[in-house]
Amino acid sequence: MNKKKVTIKDVAKAAGVSVTTVSQSLNGNGSRFSPRTIKRIQRAKEKLGYEPDYFAQRMIMKKSKMIGVLVPDITNPFFNSLVRGIENVLYQYDFMTMLCNADMDQGKEDRYLTELTHRGVDGFIIASSSISNEAIQKILRGEKFPFIVLDQKKSEGISDAVLTDDFSGGQQAAQHLWDLGHRQVAVVMPENATENIQNRLRGFQTVFGEDEIVRVDAELSKKSGRKAAQAVINSPATAIFAVNDQIALGLYLGLADQGCRIPEDYSVIGYDNIDMCEYVVPQLTTIAQPIFELGQTTAKMLIDRIEKPNKQWEEELLPVQLVKRFSTAPFELI
Repeated sequence: MNKKKVTIKDVAKAAGVSVTTVSQSLNGNGSRFSPRTIKRIQRAKEKLGYEPDYFAQRMIMKKSKMIGVLVPDITNPFFNSLVRGIENVLYQYDFMTMLCNADMDQGKEDRYLTELTHRGVDGFIIASSSISNEAIQKILRGEKFPFIVLDQKKSEGISDAVLTDDFSGGQQAAQHLWDLGHRQVAVVMPENATENIQNRLRGFQTVFGEDEIVRVDAELSKKSGRKAAQAVINSPATAIFAVNDQIALGLYLGLADQGCRIPEDYSVIGYDNIDMCEYVVPQLTTIAQPIFELGQTTAKMLIDRIEKPNKQWEEELLPVQLVKRFSTAPFELI
């Protein structure tokens, strides 16, 4: 025999208060009631094992307590850590995450935006550059959905944004290789790079001149990094700046395929500082982004936007730092 579902009326009866009082208390609007009343309601709720009907709550409060999170490639460990940071904060505020992996497909991402708005999410975190600003304007701003962009997506003054200092990161990577005596370097990056990747290149170019840099095209993946190794070998470069760690790890295998050693034949520096950097031989020198903190900061900023929809747009820039390991070495010793 099925156990009868406990209702809000049962809680109200057990606590000796009205249904309205219970509803407002459990939905975070109980400041008008005495601590004694709140305590009675909580005790009744726990004793009866009452679980709120979220569908009914949404109808009453016009909130789903759901956040849509769109990422371009969940297989990239960067986005794993990012989403962990986001969920770490959202969970504390009783929000749940609806994660959408768009596979770098603009049509898919734009459809996700539309479908998630139909499902009544309370806000969006957009970590992918493929979503068009036109879709954002039409679907999100047009319907007045709170949203925030980060990492690969440039805000362009139409939303809150949390970014990391990519220009400084590129500069730090270049200075490290320059200080080691390298004067010919390969920069391995996508041909049509996102704004954050372009900023890494711009920072790198403050140290190395145009005639000292060899551009090698590669997508942000291990497979593409492995393929790029041959182009590096055919160049005069003695060191390599991979604009993310996935490319760098692919280069490890691609260079090994050709009998080349790191750092004896090529110094390699990556970007992101994903966990795998410490589990390869030699351990990868890289530019560390505060990935988990980036996710946390983004979630906090979105919750603040939900609570204060009319405040000024905000942009926060998080620092990055060079982590020296064993994949880079002085050119004189090679």
